[in-house]
Amino acid sequence: MLTWKDVINFAVNENPTPDKTVEKTEAQWSAELTPEQYRITRQKGTERPHSGALCTTYEDGKYNCVCCNAPLFDSTIKFSSGTGWPSFTQPIKENAIKYEKDTSFGMVRVEVMCNTCDAHLGHVFPDGPEPSGLRYCINSESMVLEKESVNE
Repeated sequence: MLTWKDVINFAVNENPTPDKTVEKTEAQWSAELTPEQYRITRQKGTERPHSGALCTTYEDGKYNCVCCNAPLFDSTIKFSSGTGWPSFTQPIKENAIKYEKDTSFGMVRVEVMCNTCDAHLGHVFPDGPEPSGLRYCINSESMVLEKESVNE
């Protein structure tokens, strides 16, 4: 289980090695994504609080990167933070997320990105529920929910 100390270590030193990488030109990303997805994932934007389609969705499944479809989060680690963005306590696996120190807007935060394609996802904070104490605050537009199929 990742802790705030691990997150800071990744942001300051070296991120976990991804299983694979996906690289495309800005023109390719722009052609494949909606304007809002492009603004958020490729230009480090954010959506308005409580506006994302995945804020209040709690169906079983995996939350994958909208850009490269890499698995990022599992529905079992999603929780209602009241912040207006989908929130998770852990990534689906340690090397799914890339971390960078973010000093924009006059504050110090830790930006989280897809470790496969460098898509901006949101930020992580040390004010989440136990046992990890982490809150990954993620833009809905940066993810797609791959719902679990029910076997009959």
